[in-house]
Amino acid sequence: MSEHRLSEIVIERPRGGMRISSKKLKGYRKELEQITRVATEDGLLSPYLIKPRRKSKWLSDHLGPLRKLLQSQVGQPWDQVYSRLCRDLNPRTMAGQHVIDHLWDFVEQHVEIIDGLPYAKNNRWSWRGERPSLADSYGTKFYVHPETRLLCVAPLMCRRWEPTPPKREIEISAYEQYRQIKNIWYRITFEVLSSSFVWDMLLKETIDAKKALRTYGRRIYAAKKRQCSKRDLKKVRDLLS
Repeated sequence: MSEHRLSEIVIERPRGGMRISSKKLKGYRKELEQITRVATEDGLLSPYLIKPRRKSKWLSDHLGPLRKLLQSQVGQPWDQVYSRLCRDLNPRTMAGQHVIDHLWDFVEQHVEIIDGLPYAKNNRWSWRGERPSLADSYGTKFYVHPETRLLCVAPLMCRRWEPTPPKREIEISAYEQYRQIKNIWYRITFEVLSSSFVWDMLLKETIDAKKALRTYGRRIYAAKKRQCSKRDLKKVRDLLS
């Protein structure tokens, strides 16, 4: 593929979707004329500014050749690769600048290597407290090595789908919950731990304040435990659904 035609290949591609004609849509032209008349009488808009709505056309840039070109340049000095692209694309034109803008969607310039994996310096930490690497990105991701300045491709991480474990605890209130134990649902009632040692119905042993905090996060203990009735089981199914 010649690099000087890259801007034409990326941009000059028909838009995707379906063109909806206002003449072929029953009642739509009448609705359009009514909107135009109201806008004209109110002096808000001119008739020629009213355009048909509910169209489904979208832009569809063909980015496969750009990705293949970068793949063929892996291992080459990034400065030379970028210079050749700028020379052939001419970023002073609109088409060339458009392709250069798409280039940064694939290539990360400022990275740091941690434990053999590339991390973007401007990446934010996720809500889980983890910092995602370029290997966690979907699709092929390229980066410039911070030491050698060579164009590299980030390794793809194998993602395994792990099913969500079934819910075994359902909170009813601050001191009551439904809990599944050996495929049987129970209604557990907790009480505030007032004495030094009490018998816990869940743990089947005596506990103190220290163990209560370690087990339940509060100074409470399981005072009552009974198997769920049919009415309780119906509530459990409703809460799980």
